[in-house]
Amino acid sequence: MTKGRGLAANECYTDTMHELAVTGQILELAERHATAAGGGQVTDLYLVIGELSTFIDDSIQFYWDIISRGTLCEGARLHFTRVPARLRCQHCGCEYGLDQGELMVCPGCGHGRVTILTGQEFRVESLEVAEIRDWRLGIRQSPTSNLQSHQ
Repeated sequence: MTKGRGLAANECYTDTMHELAVTGQILELAERHATAAGGGQVTDLYLVIGELSTFIDDSIQFYWDIISRGTLCEGARLHFTRVPARLRCQHCGCEYGLDQGELMVCPGCGHGRVTILTGQEFRVESLEVAEIRDWRLGIRQSPTSNLQSHQ
């Protein structure tokens, strides 16, 4: 067994644990907003994730399916929107995207010092909460849907 293999496995484990913690924070945020909106079931969550983010949609979905059981968010669908990376050269001001997902030098002047404009995002853009019906009284409550959240 080589050190490289052990480190790679450890790095994978660390990344996975990172996504579990973030998914737990998404759940807490969604439940807090659902409760504030009247306690209805969360049906959909819309997540925005930048191309440079280390988060993997499938991992977040995997953990979501497990940790949301028995909560107001159980069964909620996660919708992922990926934001492409945009860079600005600090030397000439040229703005450009990534070439095949890799950081690269400025295509305009060849310098490597850049400012990242977009691509590092990670946020809950909105969520939808189902309508609540109190069948005993015939009262219908309609919680606000698409509650906006700020990181």
